[in-house]
Amino acid sequence: MKFTTFFSLFLLCAFTWNLPLAIADVVDTEGKPLRNGGLYGLRPVIITGNGGGVEYAATGNETCPLSVVQNPNPFSMGFPVQISSPLRILYLGEGDNLDFGFIAVPLCAPTPSLWTPVKGEEGELSVKLTGYDNTVSGWFKIQSVPYDIGGYNILFCPNYISSCGYVGVMFDAARNRHLVVTQIASTALWVRFETLSPASSATDLHEPSLLLKSHA
Repeated sequence: MKFTTFFSLFLLCAFTWNLPLAIADVVDTEGKPLRNGGLYGLRPVIITGNGGGVEYAATGNETCPLSVVQNPNPFSMGFPVQISSPLRILYLGEGDNLDFGFIAVPLCAPTPSLWTPVKGEEGELSVKLTGYDNTVSGWFKIQSVPYDIGGYNILFCPNYISSCGYVGVMFDAARNRHLVVTQIASTALWVRFETLSPASSATDLHEPSLLLKSHA
């Protein structure tokens, strides 16, 4: 009886010890884990026909560029993106609750500014900068793509439902490549993360925002 109890405790301890190993680190283009609060360029894994980096732009009737879009130029790095978790962790893993946000935003935009899905008139979710009504609360997550060449999808998981959607690209009438939340896997962004230095955000056109804050 004592041996059975001891062996059961051993199995329980072994299982518990290995639980953290089930959460894979998200890595950059050099194979290094993404740091909590680090700055990254988001680039398509397959460049041909898939656009370039992610940035913001004024679309539709916007007078302030609050739409998160993909630059159509495959050689564009886009704007530096800060990826952070509210947890006190050094590195980011797949499935962690995450905030995404540009570290430099237009003068007309609120700061600090995060990516926020906004519900449209037909129920679609478009990714915008902070400043819109009808925002949907939830968290972004990163999920690896099961192909040999690697890369990741970005997911958005609303707080009020159990399922998540892919962050993908949708074209509008002006051929802007909007970032949206979709259930269609074929439209999902398939990206790599390129580590950037803080100096990468320096520009004469944008005002650096305050440090990004997590959701309350």
